[in-house]
Amino acid sequence: MREIVHLQCSECKRKNYSTTKNKRTTTSKLEMQKFCRFDGKRTLHREAK
Repeated sequence: MREIVHLQCSECKRKNYSTTKNKRTTTSKLEMQKFCRFDGKRTLHREAK
């Protein structure tokens, strides 16, 4: 039931991370504070298609 999703930086729009999520329990899009190596700082990363 877990699905692989990619996290996209909200500032540079690059897909930097991939993770898994349970589609049954988490129906909304994931949002995490992660380090973006292109910006050199922690930014908000959202789930992308």
